[in-house]
Amino acid sequence: QVQFVESGGGLVQPGGSLRLLCATSGFDFGLEIMSWFRQAPGKEREHVAAIRTNGVTSAYIEAVKGRFTISRDNDKKMLYLEMTKLTRGDTAVYYCNRKNNPDSWGQGTQVTVSS
Repeated sequence: QVQFVESGGGLVQPGGSLRLLCATSGFDFGLEIMSWFRQAPGKEREHVAAIRTNGVTSAYIEAVKGRFTISRDNDKKMLYLEMTKLTRGDTAVYYCNRKNNPDSWGQGTQVTVSS
């Protein structure tokens, strides 16, 4: 059974930082390109960042480039998202999933950026 369990979200002031974690199970993590997605209130879920199986090659949407860093641990089947210089526009529920054919969505972790 494919599962994703996200954690690490919270309330943070503008300019602050957070580190999100995603524990995965039920599939061959090391063979999948992995991604972080987010869904802001009243908006569609959007793709934020992706990382290839080698753990080196990554890609980001323009809005988070230079502020977010995606990483992975294939041995632990974990995905991470380091977020810095957070803005109110980053407020959303964050999800991890396989980049290709994402399904079995987890509960996500809420990130709220507010003063």
